[in-house]
Amino acid sequence: MTAPRLSDHFADRQPSVIRMAQIEFAKRQDDTRDLNVAIGNVSLPMHPALQKRLGRLAETGTPFSEGVVKYTATVGLPETNAAFLNIIASSGCETGGLHCQVTDGGSQGMELVIVGCCGPAGSQERPLLLIDAAYTNYTAFAERLGRHTVSITRDLDTDGRFSLPSRDEITATIRRHQPAAMVVIPYDNPTGQLYDRESLVELAQLCVAHDMWLISDEAYRELHYTDTAPVSVWSLTEAEVPGITGRRISIETSSKVWNACGLRIGGLVTDSADFHARAVAENTASLCSNTIGQYIFGALADESHSDLQAWYEQQRTYYRGMLQDFTSRMRDLLPGIIVSRPDASIYSVVDMREIAPAGFDALDFVLFCAREGRVEINGENLTLLTAPMAGFYKMENGAPNPGRTQMRIAYVESPARMKLVPELLAGLFAEYIARN
Repeated sequence: MTAPRLSDHFADRQPSVIRMAQIEFAKRQDDTRDLNVAIGNVSLPMHPALQKRLGRLAETGTPFSEGVVKYTATVGLPETNAAFLNIIASSGCETGGLHCQVTDGGSQGMELVIVGCCGPAGSQERPLLLIDAAYTNYTAFAERLGRHTVSITRDLDTDGRFSLPSRDEITATIRRHQPAAMVVIPYDNPTGQLYDRESLVELAQLCVAHDMWLISDEAYRELHYTDTAPVSVWSLTEAEVPGITGRRISIETSSKVWNACGLRIGGLVTDSADFHARAVAENTASLCSNTIGQYIFGALADESHSDLQAWYEQQRTYYRGMLQDFTSRMRDLLPGIIVSRPDASIYSVVDMREIAPAGFDALDFVLFCAREGRVEINGENLTLLTAPMAGFYKMENGAPNPGRTQMRIAYVESPARMKLVPELLAGLFAEYIARN
């Protein structure tokens, strides 16, 4: 008897590149331990206000003191929505006229904006415009939802700077594909690039000129390591970008700045009342987001802006040193390696194109590290799990994929363990080259 057929989508599905190394490493039977820098699974303690609520969940006076955990409204708890708006305001942005709904992490927000903005419009398919290298989940969710994506591609220069195509090139892509929305990640995942205000203004102007939604993924807002004011879609003004009001959407999350990945609480914020109402209606099929997670995150609704600013500086200080140390030591250990500038978020991209032999494939190297590679450091057998970058690019017409020689590093191990990453990566690379 034959098994029932899978859908074509399921039959072709492979794990995300940010989980692939972890899945392969789990199959190993030796004594090697891993440093997993493939996924942004932050391991720091949550903000103290969140920890306080976590520790008092069952106490008298909480919603759960009698052991009852009910659904919330689909839009989410008022306090949780207020927390997201308070956070945005703490970065100096006006929040009047903004509408927020709580989602299952930033991920569900991504799905809602894709299904809400893109797809058939009359007889025309209007895709989602991404700036490659782009966070892989946007492509994955678009495929799941039957939506299309198109891309403009940044170049990683040898000095570690990612550069955007010219405005004329971006405009040509928009005219050719007629996208419905553009995704921008100002504190970028996966590249660690920080979009300056001028770049964000220019991209916003293109959205207005071509009748597109501007979707700003602000998961890492305030995690920047240069002397600059916070960059946000909510800091744009009508004077800078006439017509921008009513076409902005931001994706918020508890995961990164607040060190609460496992809460799975996100926010979908917009200055379009119509989009907000329809996004909530669409999400009624999912009933509501995690009630306990909403309650915990709601503690930030009443935190002062000065407290939140102090928290941001604490987070920046923690990551800044690790990014700068990794960048300099990596360049010392492997002269010629390209490491992206440590400007924002919690990621670096390393590119082996200048030092690897012809035909080098970062995916093959990542799998080698996960399956068999190891280096002894301080008496411990270690390997490194990273994310191959080819999956962060969508190349058209057989164009060479720049991610083929690149990997993403996430700063999620402890500082002591992160100090081992340059030596470990260099040792594994030498072992891989010797065996191949």
